[in-house]
Amino acid sequence: MPEGDTLFRTAAGLRPYLVGRTVDAARARQPGPQADRLVGATVTGVEAHGKNLLIRFDNGLEVRTHLGMHGSWHRYRPGERWRRPPARARLVIEVSGAIAVCFDAPTVELFEQRTEALHPNLRKLGPDLLVEPFDIDEALRRLRDTAQRPPTIGEALLDQRALAGIGNEVRNQALWEARVSPFRRVDEVDDETLRELVDRSRSILREGARTGWRPSDIYGTAGRPCPRCGTRIRSETYGGELPRIAYWCPTCQPDARKEAR
Repeated sequence: MPEGDTLFRTAAGLRPYLVGRTVDAARARQPGPQADRLVGATVTGVEAHGKNLLIRFDNGLEVRTHLGMHGSWHRYRPGERWRRPPARARLVIEVSGAIAVCFDAPTVELFEQRTEALHPNLRKLGPDLLVEPFDIDEALRRLRDTAQRPPTIGEALLDQRALAGIGNEVRNQALWEARVSPFRRVDEVDDETLRELVDRSRSILREGARTGWRPSDIYGTAGRPCPRCGTRIRSETYGGELPRIAYWCPTCQPDARKEAR
């Protein structure tokens, strides 16, 4: 699933070709949004918010896409051959000199900009790790909000209501760098370590946003030696609302569940 840095770069790549230009044609796969309502409107902004891409128009409308596991945005010149079949296009926006195509996204919606603050998904998002200034105190408060947060730090870091933009690859890397077990309960993680995890996640995402590359020493390496100590990396799918594969080093990140037993 694309993470916050990927969406940041996607927005940056689309912005010069869309912002300030009038929509000549727009279509969406049905059932889907009434994209023809965008025709004649001028694009006023293209922004990333966590894992969401937001496109705003001067007629008060706004498009939100969430790319899920397989979605992506492409930009083409008029007449250029698309790299994916047209049947997989969820939304197409044509302006002078450019065509923006969203492929395979599970979420494509159109709504009034004035309702953004009330949007059921957007209004719940925690602080975006790529936005400055970043409210670290609010991020820590949300991570510790045990009334709403998942119980383990590995689950909490993926919860977009706590921090917007972290995906599984960044989650695993930050925990490995900080030598923290993904299975450790949030209430057992001290403030200094929690702050370190947030800082490391921000650093990883900022590098990805700047260069298109992020460090990935442990993700997808189950059975291979840990780059730090040589112990074989383990993996396990876990999590309540959103199960994901956790990768960890049993030596560098002792399994908190075994410690509890």
